[in-house]
Amino acid sequence: MNNTRRTFMMTVAAGGAALALASRAQAADMLDEKSPQAAALGYVADTTKADGKKYPKHAADQGCHNCALFQGKATDAAGACPLFAGKQVAGKGWCSAWAKKA
Repeated sequence: MNNTRRTFMMTVAAGGAALALASRAQAADMLDEKSPQAAALGYVADTTKADGKKYPKHAADQGCHNCALFQGKATDAAGACPLFAGKQVAGKGWCSAWAKKA
């Protein structure tokens, strides 16, 4: 009986580790500015390259790193964003959904 429980516990641990690695690998992909969803929201990896004519509310101090949706630290080079599931956005990036972090 111990042998079966031991096998079960090792399987569960290995499965959990595999899921953690898979989610990290998936989140490691950077968002492509040319992807349909990124283009629809005007995402750019460098906020200084945002189209000011198309997005007149854009300001130079706005970036993903200080957006309420950014799921990383303000000092992180990249982080997750719920708008772009499974992808990371540049900390210095910007999109039209930018909202000031409280």
